[in-house]
Amino acid sequence: MNLRHLEHLLALSQLGSFSRAAERMHITQSALSRSIQVLEDDLGGKLIDRVGKRNELTPLGIAVVERARRIAHEATELRRSVELLQQDIGGTLRVGLGSGPSALLMTPLLQYMGTRHPGLHLSISRGPEALQLAHLRARQVDVLVASLRGIAPAPDLAIELVSDLRACFLCRTGHPLAGQGPVPFAALAAYPLASTPMSEEQARIMTDHYGPQANPAQAVTLECEDLTSLLDTVEVTDAVFLGILTAGRPGIAAGRLVELQIEPPLVATARFGLVQLAGRTEAPAIRVLRQFVSERLHD
Repeated sequence: MNLRHLEHLLALSQLGSFSRAAERMHITQSALSRSIQVLEDDLGGKLIDRVGKRNELTPLGIAVVERARRIAHEATELRRSVELLQQDIGGTLRVGLGSGPSALLMTPLLQYMGTRHPGLHLSISRGPEALQLAHLRARQVDVLVASLRGIAPAPDLAIELVSDLRACFLCRTGHPLAGQGPVPFAALAAYPLASTPMSEEQARIMTDHYGPQANPAQAVTLECEDLTSLLDTVEVTDAVFLGILTAGRPGIAAGRLVELQIEPPLVATARFGLVQLAGRTEAPAIRVLRQFVSERLHD
């Protein structure tokens, strides 16, 4: 019995067909049949029942496949660990960016890696945290940079806080509420409130500060995953942006946006960090990513 025999059995159990499994493993169908027969001989029992045109696992086959999956996963991780230890900042890094980090980091990250580490193949996907988390668990990305308030702790995740960014209200410079001094939250009801989707924890923080009227389910009227689109809208309408101050810095510096003072002041932060699968060897490129994110995501 060797790892290759187990991989052949796993392919057959997933596809249910000797021809398709042989095609996936890049061997002939007869070679696959011999491999399964050798494994059955080594284990002393049948692993596959051929029922008509179907191939079904025997009870022994089910038990072997369950353990073979773990063995194959550990072997993959071993190969990956060796590759990472033998390389510098090269290879491939697949990064998932949540809605906030994508607006703040995507272009600067591409420029940074393209300039500082041209040998690295960087692949970026963007979208809601829930979708990116599914991609991480499916091993379609290596690491997430995301809002941590929407990610529940789990045994299979290594979650690392990188920064807390202050939340605020922003409006265009000529907004009717701008320059009035602190205004009550109720005054915002006359204007659209723009925000990215909020987690349950963020919704609780809002209602604790301002009461039921601040529940995002009712208060937020312009909701979008893309921070840039929200801020562009706020700059040319009377909508008020609720989100991280850092995202509005360029508009504030250019005189297009101002921070709106609300009474009582909003004391809240957005927590951003890295999320990886627990127990995996960290690539050198992720250390570079961590440093980059910590330098860019701050108030």
